[in-house]
Formats: sequence, C-alpha cells, structure tokens
Amino acid sequence: MRQWTIDAFTATPFRGNPACVVEPFDAWPETDWMQSLAAENNLSETAFLLRTADPGRFGLRWMTPTIEVPLCGHATLASSHALFEELGVKAETISFDTLSGTLTVCRAGERLEMDFPASPPRRVAEPAGLAQALGAKPVEVWAAQYLVAILEDEAAVRSLRPDINAIAAISGGASGVRGNLGVAAMADGAAFDVVDRFFAPGSGIPEDPVCGSLHCILAPLFSERLGKPAIRFHQAYPGRGGEIETEMAGERVRLRGHAVTVIESQLRPRRGELTEGSLQHR
Repeated sequence: MRQWTIDAFTATPFRGNPACVVEPFDAWPETDWMQSLAAENNLSETAFLLRTADPGRFGLRWMTPTIEVPLCGHATLASSHALFEELGVKAETISFDTLSGTLTVCRAGERLEMDFPASPPRRVAEPAGLAQALGAKPVEVWAAQYLVAILEDEAAVRSLRPDINAIAAISGGASGVRGNLGVAAMADGAAFDVVDRFFAPGSGIPEDPVCGSLHCILAPLFSERLGKPAIRFHQAYPGRGGEIETEMAGERVRLRGHAVTVIESQLRPRRGELTEGSLQHR
C-alpha cells in the first residue's frame, strides 16, 4: 500500500504544508488504525480516501496525529493532487464526501481550486489573557469554528512566539470549540493582501504551516473589509510559508493553490496486518 507526502499551497518542495495521502481503499479501515498511521506519519494531517462506483468521486477523512477533524484544506488539496498526478484520475472535477458535506476540486490552470463552505466570523470581546498568551495586543478578535486575532501589522504576525498551552485554554473557552487560534494582519507589500498564521494546539498541532479551513473564516472577513471577492493570503509559518488565493462565491469560498509531491512511500506491515480483510470496517 502506497502513500505520498505532498506539500500543499506551494509549487516548491519543502515549503507549504505537507500532508500524507494514503492510496484509496475499497472499504474504510478501522478508525483506530487510521489514527495510528496518522500518529506514525506525525504530520498535521493524513488523508484517507475511499473509492466509489464513480471514478471522480471519493470518500475523504482527515486525521491529525491525535484526532479526526471535520475539515482540512491542505490535505484536500494534497488528495486531489495525488488523484490527478499520481493515480491519473481523468475527471474534470473530483468530488469528496466528507464530514463537512460534499467538497469539489478542479484544475485552475497550474493550480487546483477547492470549493468549500464559507464560515463568516462574528466580532467578539478580547478574551482575558489573550494578549499575554500571544505576546501582542490584538486590534480586533473574531470567532467562528476558531478564534481569530487581528494584529496591528505584518511584523507583529511574523514575530509571534506565543504560549501554546495558554492559547489552547483561552481559544477553546472563547470559541466554544477546539483551542485553535488564527492571527492575521494586512500585508506590507504588493505581493499579498493579508499575512496570517495558525496555532492549533486543540488539534494536536502547535502551529499549522498552511491551513485551508482557517481561510474559510478569513476570506469572508477580508473580502468584505477590502471590498473585493478575491484575496491573496500568505501564511507565514517560520521557515516554510505558503500561498492561498480565495474568492467568495455566495456562501461558498474557492481556495486556489499549488501542490507538489516530495515523497512516495510503501507501507510494509507485519504478517497478517493491513491486508484487505483486516482493513475493512467490521
């Protein structure tokens, strides 16, 4: 059984956000086994695919090293890249059945374009202790499935060295969901509109290099603020970084980005493990 490590939201190897994509199954493996493989891979997400009768439609699930998540952008982009480039899927558009409903991905020139549900945030009061946990004073705080802090400028976003444990407690209490926090500010230069980062201790990830689901929140926020549907984002994870272009389309958001395969690997189980029979859900 093969899996690929694919860097998403970048055209350059060793940048963007790496995800493992496992070769499609005919039946879902046991959830515990998938979680164990995700922990072994130790990337922010491992994506698992399920074949259907339609060659352009797949089931898709995402696992961090510690939990299954309901939505993941970069591992969806990576999955589409694996299907198009590594497995030769000929469909113009790939559809995925997920915990967040049906998601579609198509080619957009040299990039891939994902169609996701938008998640417009609501303005909230700054939670107690957030500025101390971040090491920077937010200008505004917003909440959807994650908490989002807007900072004064790009330099403040790039220089953050937050207290991750404090972020988990404060963000979880304020948003009512997992203790994850996005931060963003207007970009200084002309190459991008917005620079952001994403701290995700509530999902078992201190900092996620590039997060598609965060941009389902940021896209409607900054599209309204800047008065235009398409926004160019740079997620400024130290040492990597990645680029996402979003475009609002009603209650949906289109996320565009590149992906590149960096590793193809082969799982080598002990006798009796990972056979078709042992992987099927019972």
